[in-house]
Amino acid sequence: MKGKHVRVGVATAVAAMSILLAIPAVAEQPATHDLTQQFLTAGVVVDGLYVAEVGGIVVLRGRTSDRSTAEHAGSVAKELGYARVANLIQIADVPDDARIRRAAERELASHRGLDGTEISVESTNGIVRLRGKVSTESQKDIALSLVKNIAGVRSVTMALGR
Repeated sequence: MKGKHVRVGVATAVAAMSILLAIPAVAEQPATHDLTQQFLTAGVVVDGLYVAEVGGIVVLRGRTSDRSTAEHAGSVAKELGYARVANLIQIADVPDDARIRRAAERELASHRGLDGTEISVESTNGIVRLRGKVSTESQKDIALSLVKNIAGVRSVTMALGR
């Protein structure tokens, strides 16, 4: 008799779980409308700008170093008639290129694996460019590894030859 109750209980639990798991699948997802081009045409200049209207809410995404640029994007949304706006544009710190360059030069000069190399460093908006001469391919790898881990470095390009 005990075995029947266990089987019925398990069957009931399985049925309940399948119903609960099916509910989200049946729920209708709101339509998403890409509005990015409309905002670009209106003069919003933000790196990686993506604007979508989802369920009556305009969602702004992207990245800028200027808070007023992000606020302008929100204002444009209101001017275009959207009342509900989620401004998720990230305000990024402006990279300190002089600090990045000094840190990169210090790292490259202090690593023994780079003895005998001639590498110059330039940094513009956190994008570091390494130029010069190395003796081996592994020295290129070492230089890249050292520089890309410096705070504020967004990417590294290399023009290192032998």
